[in-house]
Amino acid sequence: VFECQSKGPIWPIGPCPSPTSPAKPMAVLRMQRLRPQRSSKALQCVALGSAAVVAACLWSQVAFLAPPGAASAARGGATDSPYQVGQGAVLGVIGGMLSGMPAASAADVAGEFPVVPLVAVLALIAAAAAVVLAGDEKSAVVDDKSVVTQYFNTEGFERWQKIYGETDEVNVVQKDIRNGHAMTIEKILGWLDKSQIEGKTICDAGCGCGNLSIPLASRGAKVSGSDISSAMVGEAAKRAKDVLPAEQQPVFMASDLETLDGKYDTVCCVDVLIHYPPENLNRMVGHLASLSKDRLVLSFAPKTWYYTLLKKFGELFPGKSKATRAYLHSEEVVEEALRQAGFDVTRREMTATNFYFSRLFEAKPRTAA
Repeated sequence: VFECQSKGPIWPIGPCPSPTSPAKPMAVLRMQRLRPQRSSKALQCVALGSAAVVAACLWSQVAFLAPPGAASAARGGATDSPYQVGQGAVLGVIGGMLSGMPAASAADVAGEFPVVPLVAVLALIAAAAAVVLAGDEKSAVVDDKSVVTQYFNTEGFERWQKIYGETDEVNVVQKDIRNGHAMTIEKILGWLDKSQIEGKTICDAGCGCGNLSIPLASRGAKVSGSDISSAMVGEAAKRAKDVLPAEQQPVFMASDLETLDGKYDTVCCVDVLIHYPPENLNRMVGHLASLSKDRLVLSFAPKTWYYTLLKKFGELFPGKSKATRAYLHSEEVVEEALRQAGFDVTRREMTATNFYFSRLFEAKPRTAA
């Protein structure tokens, strides 16, 4: 029920009628306002469904093929061609879902053949265009920091401490994300060997459960790890005490990126920028760069049409695990933000599994690059 603007009696169907203007039920007004959103969502579902049907038909007749190199990219190897990574991932995942084949197996099959059925590619491109060109629906202003803090101190902590751990209590998607994140960590450790970091100060901004902080400390680095979640910081400290001697213990604290201060030889920020909207990117990158004397290591989810497609496809199936927003960032925009901060990208890597996509940059001050 709704109260009349004239502060008269309450009517069960909407505004009070008046002698000059008949009442129009507020429920009808509300339906009219929401109908375009439902139509947009329905259009997206129809477009993706049509592409799925075409792909399924093709799969039953011929092998679902991808260009050479896509399989290795989908397993996490670096590649100079984002097209190969994206097409291999899209075709592998969707083809695997439709056929019942595990996504990893689909990616393996994809890498063995030199051509892609034209109709399948066109169907997927049409679906991508329908979703991407439809544009993002306007939404209410959200305080991302508060949402992320609350999430990773409650249900998010329970979920991600399992993903970042060794327990078998994870599903297929979570295990794939764990493997992808581990690949990114290994690539960073390959850049930061013991001879380079022993005795050096390192800031691990957004340390999570300590998956990077702990191995860096074991190599002799003086590590300061921070995370917006006090629960994550507590878990990181617990894991460090289980495996490191007292003299190698990192210093962990609860803090968001904006409030970090000090100077460090190296600053690492791994898989954190996904929680920061594009309009805050320059400020975040600039602040991280201001903390670093010699090197800045960043990883982020790259914004391309195929990763945008996968993200929007996932948004059609909301669930409890999607409690925070995920922001993709263009590689060119991130690199430009680094340049504005006085840093140049010196090395780059790409990790792409079935459900984990992360571009990795190493950047150094321009005078030292």
